[in-house]
Amino acid sequence: MIQIHKQSPIQDKQIAIIGAGPGGLTLARLLQMHGAKVKVFERDINQFARVQGATLNLNEGSGLSALRAAGLMEAFELAYRPGAEKMLFVDAQAAVIIDELDSENNDRPEIDRGPLRNLLLASLMDDTVVWDARFSSLQRTEESVEITFENGDRFTADLLIAADGANSKIRPYITPLAPEYSGVTVLEGSVADVANTIPALFELLDGGKVCVLDDEKTLFIVLKGDGSVAFYTGHKAHQDWARQCGIDFSDRDQVLAWFKQEFKGWSDIWAELFRHATLPFIPRPQFCAPVDQSWPSLSNLTMLGDAAHVMPPYAGEGVNMAMQDALVLASQLLNPDMPDMRAAIAAYETEMRERNAQTAAETLKFTRVFHSYEAVPFFREFFSGNQDVLLQNEGFRVAA
Repeated sequence: MIQIHKQSPIQDKQIAIIGAGPGGLTLARLLQMHGAKVKVFERDINQFARVQGATLNLNEGSGLSALRAAGLMEAFELAYRPGAEKMLFVDAQAAVIIDELDSENNDRPEIDRGPLRNLLLASLMDDTVVWDARFSSLQRTEESVEITFENGDRFTADLLIAADGANSKIRPYITPLAPEYSGVTVLEGSVADVANTIPALFELLDGGKVCVLDDEKTLFIVLKGDGSVAFYTGHKAHQDWARQCGIDFSDRDQVLAWFKQEFKGWSDIWAELFRHATLPFIPRPQFCAPVDQSWPSLSNLTMLGDAAHVMPPYAGEGVNMAMQDALVLASQLLNPDMPDMRAAIAAYETEMRERNAQTAAETLKFTRVFHSYEAVPFFREFFSGNQDVLLQNEGFRVAA
């Protein structure tokens, strides 16, 4: 529960948040609820500048707890997608491996990223978000942070929070520790109106998601509320594969040829995704922040979400961690027992690093097992109820 007190460390302070993703917007909402002065700066030209990514699951104890503290559960219940949590595991030929479609476990309800962002934006005071604000640099003293944007605008804040994602430009001002490559690169694409463009795939999805596991590779396909699908291949590659492979990712024929070669022998139903995809495709090498990272806390600068602890998506925890970061940070900044902002930031960062160290370690294990020949027996064991298999089988040698 967030503590409310007029003499909190941020009383009468100007707070700036860089990045209008779920973490940054959740933090802005939580702080504004208690009278804080908050500005959010976002590089997008406006709210509708980019198609938002795929469906997100929110968990009790993290994402849902943050929404509940923000007074947004009613809005969430109107926007989330019952049934979207369903997952079907198939092999390269679309033969069912694990059928989770009938699962009644709904403790991780799903919502599309766009509607989640919209409900968070709607909860903020007018003019909270400054659009088309691309961060350029900052100058920091112990008392304030002056932010400069690419268009020459400047803003001075008493406290700056970096919520600017995996490629954070602010993280280097906090720590020299850089995220490390996981060994896996994702290629992202999307297809509009999949019911009509690829009806066989639409039927297979049945309102949820499909995960293809084979040949130490993955293909995730996620149906969104607007009838489109987002899809993500995963394959082992050199960190610089996207730059060195020679593929023009805006050329459908080149990307399709790569898929047919790299995923040789896979069913043609998956190639249909590439034939109908919206261009360009987006390569995303997957990085993970050091599990044991640490840095000295600053008096008026910190970070949350992917900026602080980017990790691959294979455990589905990224957005939950970001929103939980927002909840914990808000709680500390509003805590009357904190003598100043540095103490509040230090308390938050200590908890955040400890919490995310375990999540990152498990995520890296999931990333490795998804892209191993042990994937199928592992997940059969995992979904049979042996949830401890992740920690028990470091080498993923589990029984089929």
